[in-house]
Amino acid sequence: MKNNTKLIHGYNAFDEMTGASSIPIYQCSTFKQISIEVGQPYTYSRFGNPTRTALEKAVASMEDAEYGTAFASGMGAISAVLLSFKQGDHLVMCKSIYGGTFQLVNEALERFGIEVTFVDETNLSAWEKAIQPNTRALYLETPSNPLLSVTDIAGVVAIAKEYKLATIMDNTFMTPQFQKPLAMGVDVVIHSATKFINGHSDVVAGIVVTNDEAWHNKIFLQQKVLGGILGVEDCWLTMRGLKTMGLRMEQSAKSAQIISEMLENHPVVKKVNYPGLPSHPGYAVQQKQATSGGAVLSFELENQEAVFAFSHALKIPIVAVSLGGVESILSYPVTMSHACVAKAEREKQGVTDGLLRLSVGIEDTEDLLADLEQALAAVKVAVKVPVER
Repeated sequence: MKNNTKLIHGYNAFDEMTGASSIPIYQCSTFKQISIEVGQPYTYSRFGNPTRTALEKAVASMEDAEYGTAFASGMGAISAVLLSFKQGDHLVMCKSIYGGTFQLVNEALERFGIEVTFVDETNLSAWEKAIQPNTRALYLETPSNPLLSVTDIAGVVAIAKEYKLATIMDNTFMTPQFQKPLAMGVDVVIHSATKFINGHSDVVAGIVVTNDEAWHNKIFLQQKVLGGILGVEDCWLTMRGLKTMGLRMEQSAKSAQIISEMLENHPVVKKVNYPGLPSHPGYAVQQKQATSGGAVLSFELENQEAVFAFSHALKIPIVAVSLGGVESILSYPVTMSHACVAKAEREKQGVTDGLLRLSVGIEDTEDLLADLEQALAAVKVAVKVPVER
């Protein structure tokens, strides 16, 4: 069964009891029990709800996973995984990482005595050298946010297996549509389902998927005892969005490739980060482990003045936090995704004042190109960047 068919028929997408074409919203906190003496699958919605179960099974199916667990946000999902470790444990993580994850590590894990070492994710030897006697897992995010650096998934997995460590991966940018980490040996995969899985900028959600029963039991316990469950209406909306993910991402990725090529050749653009470009340092690895460069790119202008001129001139993409919606979204990491990261650390990571991230939506490619080109023309006037550098 191919992806677009699987997104509709690869799980229980229809209500078996009534034949309804979508799973009902079980809007209840508790369930009438048949008997005090006999247990039943659903008793209280924090412990489990049929609408949430349907979503969890749906996303697990897309990742070819046995288990899925839904949370109230992507950060809720990440937190549930990372807080399953204990005091004295050590993790190795990629240095180019989502700002919220970076903040969690530095402001929460440190308080709980969980140690973290950040490494250059593109250098496999750096991953291995960072391993300590108390290391328990390797955490990767590829392509990374917002610099789109690419980590060799198979290479990191091989190192983890050699040292008997777990591998955890944030697959938000690629989704199961373009990249399947579990098939490459990753133990736990995390999604901010807010993004491409839902795809309509109307839900905040997170999903953890795994084939490992022991890991699933840990994550399910975190879901239950911490209480960060995804509400049933948001579960239903996410399932609705999931059905069109393949079609949405195909259009968005096609446009992202063309836009990246245009930006790479534009005189006011200093640098383009998109793993679908042959000039990208991780291009060969991306070709090996994913079927696309994805729908997100970032690019660097001369300075903050240029960023402001460009954003003011842009007409079609909305300027907003987040990504993965049907509309194109322009984000400024310095004041958005990485606002919680100190300036010195941001710059160390490569998140400069001139960096912009573009999540490409499903608009017509020609319209997006025309809009971006006229906005870049405004930059040329505003900052007087010469046509040839």
